[in-house]
Amino acid sequence: MERTTCCVVGGGPAGMVLALLLARAGVQVTVLEKHGDFLRDFRGDTVHPSTLALLEDLGLAERFARLPQRRVSTVQLPLGPEGALVTVGDIGALPGAYNYIAMVPQWDLLDLLADEAGREASFSLRMNTAATAFLQENGRITGVRYRTADGRTGELRATLTVACDGRGSLARSLPELGLRSFACPMDAWWFRLPRREDDPHGLVGGVGDRFLCALIDRGDYWQCAGLIPKGTDAPRRAAGLDRFMAEFTAAVPWLTDRVDTLKSWDEVKLLDVRLDRLRRWHRPGLLCIGDAAHAMSPVFGIGINLAVEDAVAAARHLVDPLRAGAVGLRDVRAVQRRRWPTTALTQDLQRLAHGRVIEPVLAGRPPFGGATVAKHATELITTSRWLNRVPAYFLAYGALRERPPAASVRRA
Repeated sequence: MERTTCCVVGGGPAGMVLALLLARAGVQVTVLEKHGDFLRDFRGDTVHPSTLALLEDLGLAERFARLPQRRVSTVQLPLGPEGALVTVGDIGALPGAYNYIAMVPQWDLLDLLADEAGREASFSLRMNTAATAFLQENGRITGVRYRTADGRTGELRATLTVACDGRGSLARSLPELGLRSFACPMDAWWFRLPRREDDPHGLVGGVGDRFLCALIDRGDYWQCAGLIPKGTDAPRRAAGLDRFMAEFTAAVPWLTDRVDTLKSWDEVKLLDVRLDRLRRWHRPGLLCIGDAAHAMSPVFGIGINLAVEDAVAAARHLVDPLRAGAVGLRDVRAVQRRRWPTTALTQDLQRLAHGRVIEPVLAGRPPFGGATVAKHATELITTSRWLNRVPAYFLAYGALRERPPAASVRRA
């Protein structure tokens, strides 16, 4: 019989951060990752100041700094006269050493975390291993059944199983956890275009006729997101790539001279945008964190930040019970109580952005309920130093900062 103290299902940011923190504290932890590597395109690559500070606490700041990365410190939107770009969030103006967002391929971050965790005798990472079902005894989750890529099956028993396997989580099939979904007005098309040195810097938005886009500065290219009305992927693709590029360049005309580098729809990937959360993130022997507990909209780009903060809070609450070999319902409840307000607040803000900005623009109406209101809101944000820093701080740290357990901290 295979056994571990904590079985982490999913080797994404939440799973790998949790596993590293627990392993450093001496907890036996096994991560099951269904893929053979961490390579995924168009995954969230934003490493926020809160995560950068965590890496420093873990003694990984120097190793992380050596990874290829692009540092972004401003958010710009076309709010000025004739659509001129205006800075609505300046992370660089915030105090502290980490006043920027590091754009790093997610696989590089996960490789770093896995390598560091691999130095701990209590850590095990099983790639090409998918959890297929939960083991249950007397109403308690006692581990998982798994299948490897070569077809081998087995069972792994655990004191605690933590679902970190995203919005398609195995845990979401448990009806007692109660999934609550919210309407989303859009899906997103992801693609790349070349970037030039005289282009704007940072995170840049664009607004056109019934069209919105977001651009992420990745150094030599732009990671582009075009927002389309929910469920319209197929008919819009049928209308042709040229039509889409015309809509895109109307929103960001300074990119007109390079859209011909996008040759086919194969280079445009669809993100089915969802916004939901479980009513309960736990049951005896099981905890859900990250996207498994709450799928986030790409609005504000803070999904990874929330997932990592979930993992830090979970580690802090669970280290002692896991060391003692007995995790009760009150222990996993404590994690949800800690993280629920931040999650609900963030999703409420995303829903507000969906309803007051994205849905009206995609429908051809002015945002914020009217042009006059939009004008006043823009003036407040751009002229008030305090209001300008609010979105910057929210992007940097979220609504609540978490601290790792003392046993996991090892400064360089």
